[in-house]
Amino acid sequence: MKRKKDRNSLFGRLVEVCAHLRSEEGCLWDREQSHRSLLSYLREESEEVAEAVESGNPEDLMEELGDLLYQVIFHSQIASENGEFDIYDVVRGITEKLIRRHPHVFSDIEAGSVQEIKDNWDRIKKK
Repeated sequence: MKRKKDRNSLFGRLVEVCAHLRSEEGCLWDREQSHRSLLSYLREESEEVAEAVESGNPEDLMEELGDLLYQVIFHSQIASENGEFDIYDVVRGITEKLIRRHPHVFSDIEAGSVQEIKDNWDRIKKK
């Protein structure tokens, strides 16, 4: 169990680093950023993840996924400062969505094929 706790604290540490960078004691550039000013970086990091997938290099993919994760945390930090939501709200929301959209795994709904899973996903998404 120690390993799981260490992994959770790594995520929390990254969130703390982002908050510190945005603080008065942090980085002027980071403090000046907004959702809009970060859009080009979000797009760039998303494209770099796709390129890393296509390259088949796991080390590149790991690095680029980290950069993309940081963009999500950065945007969440800005939203938190604005009183809108924080990264833990984002994590909670996606967790609930995944459970809701996978009833064949998390409830008594049965799906006997990939097509049935896709049909359920589409039906749930429309709701």
